[in-house]
Amino acid sequence: MNKDLFINRELTWLEFNTRVLEEAQKEENPLMERLKFLAIFSSNLDEFFNVRVGSLRDMVDAGYKKEDASGLTPKKQLKEISDKTHQLSQDAYDLFSNYLIPALNEIGISLINADELTSMDKSYLRRYFNEMVYPILTPHAVDSSRPFPHLSDKSLNLGIFLRKNAPDSKQFFATVQVPSVLPRSVFLPAENSQKRVILLEEVISLFVQDLFVGHTIISVAPYRIIRNADLTIEEEEAEDLLREIENQIKQRKWGQAVKLESGADMDSAMRLYLANELDVHPKDIYSINGPLNLAFLFQIYGLDGFDEHRDKKFAPVNKKVFKGKNIFDVIAQQDILLHHPFDAFDPVLDFINQAAVDPNVLGIKQTLYRVSGNSPVIASLINAAEAGKQVTVLVELKARFDEENNIIWARRLEKAGCHVIYGLVGLKTHSKITLILRRESNNIKRYLHLATGNYNDITARLYTDIGFFTANDQFGQDASKIFNMLSGYSEIETLEKICIAPISFRRKIEALVRKEIEQAKSGKTAKIVIKINSLVDPGMIDLFYEASQAGVSIYLVVRGICSLRPGVPGISDNITVKSIVGRFLEHSRIFYFYHGGEEAYYLSSADLMSRNLDRRVETFFPVLDKKLQEELWDILEANIKDNVKGRIMLSDGRYIADPDNGEPFNSQEYFMEKVSIQPVKKNKKVFTPKTKQDVT
Repeated sequence: MNKDLFINRELTWLEFNTRVLEEAQKEENPLMERLKFLAIFSSNLDEFFNVRVGSLRDMVDAGYKKEDASGLTPKKQLKEISDKTHQLSQDAYDLFSNYLIPALNEIGISLINADELTSMDKSYLRRYFNEMVYPILTPHAVDSSRPFPHLSDKSLNLGIFLRKNAPDSKQFFATVQVPSVLPRSVFLPAENSQKRVILLEEVISLFVQDLFVGHTIISVAPYRIIRNADLTIEEEEAEDLLREIENQIKQRKWGQAVKLESGADMDSAMRLYLANELDVHPKDIYSINGPLNLAFLFQIYGLDGFDEHRDKKFAPVNKKVFKGKNIFDVIAQQDILLHHPFDAFDPVLDFINQAAVDPNVLGIKQTLYRVSGNSPVIASLINAAEAGKQVTVLVELKARFDEENNIIWARRLEKAGCHVIYGLVGLKTHSKITLILRRESNNIKRYLHLATGNYNDITARLYTDIGFFTANDQFGQDASKIFNMLSGYSEIETLEKICIAPISFRRKIEALVRKEIEQAKSGKTAKIVIKINSLVDPGMIDLFYEASQAGVSIYLVVRGICSLRPGVPGISDNITVKSIVGRFLEHSRIFYFYHGGEEAYYLSSADLMSRNLDRRVETFFPVLDKKLQEELWDILEANIKDNVKGRIMLSDGRYIADPDNGEPFNSQEYFMEKVSIQPVKKNKKVFTPKTKQDVT
């Protein structure tokens, strides 16, 4: 691939997080929602350093100098990342200090600094510190007999320079971890109906002398480190994958420090001391003019009594087709789509729960990638196993940052009598499948749920995803073969409807795109619309460029990472890329191909990344029912029309507001209204992708 036609993955992710920050900057968004977006921005950046920067740092340390598809070596990528993230950090804190803090004051919430405390405040905080904080704290002094302590990933700490109260005593360093088991936001007694908040690290700083009796405190400042948390597991050599992952999770806390954040008022000598002790490169040091880790704003966002400063409440709606009916009877009669979070997740939970108690259900097979902390899905599977049903569950232990949670669930499922499997060596199982085997008229009937998102009842209220119910036996037989492959050594020869990665998914996508290329070359209309989260795979990007040059109109709705350059003359003139960042996280994957008027629609658990195509077990399946196809087109068309939350990507990788001059249209608000009022059905419209000239 021509490196000029490929945008570096890490830099395009930073562009995505920039769009998240822009939602926090938008004055038209309710204030509490702006706080939420700023907290998401901060959390996103932490994970980015944990995984992506950590991985690049490993490459540099190993002397790896190979360029990626964009022509950047790992070392050059780290430099570009550092330059961009320092600017983003400054923008985020400028927003926080200059706009959001004053706006919070106006609505009755004040973030208090230590120098703003009254004597009554200090008395209140003294009691709180003595009763709640002091017993938990453990100061660590550093001297010839006590080395610098191990600091866990993302922990917030106070660095302290002090000396003994004795003649000619030398300055030395100590550190205190701010306990994560306590709320970071400490609420002071209200004053003039104003909620007043001080951060826990400020409270500890106020009384830090209590931890070092007989010493003089010279300076105190907060600091925080982000460590490399990318797991490397040699599955072939791991006799017990579950135990190996447990060990790796423990090691994650102590990976190499890849970022040091410190308060802007930290003594320069202390910052240098920490950088040396933690072996942090100067470019990875961030001097922060404000509270470290803005994720604490989630706590402010959750305060009661400020609903007028949030988005209007929305409750997902149950589809009428399920009301008062046996779920298996409903699915036996027709295929059904659920568009979360607008359609409630309840039918998915009912599907598994009813299977657990239905005497005619003989078996349940399910893949689990991420579930909620108190998962009703797990509870139903346990109930089913205890009722004597055959329950097989694939729990993906390698789901990043959910490994520990999934280990806990795996053990509980095994204890209840479920057959728990951990997937295939070298492959993550990212597909979302539930197969119910039910005895009907002396036969076994298969009921199937396939989805673009996880079996997580919490994120189903926050992410846009598609769920698909069917009793089509061709789908059911395919699902049985997939589970046999996952649980044993069965090789899949042919599947009727479902394609899976890494076996056939890439070939199928390529064939579908090439069919459109053939249509375009023969002078016929050729169109592709794809909605995904990420587009990185060089082979797919090259294929889209080929299709564009052949005359295929391509509209890509890519929420996050996109390494393709749209609008390059002679290369990608016919490709439009849009990103939507809104109230809900866009997570569904939908694929549309015009196919000479015989339109084809597919759903998938996968994005177009090399890992999804080649190193994960993923599903890609057609939606055949015409009515359901219309539902999918409605989703795609609404995304194309979205000129409120939609941003159009330029060929240089930047994003601009959608220049569509029509009436403002917010796709997520449209779907909220749709499930509430059931508007009159619209006629399908044929879209015309915008060219580069239309958006510059």
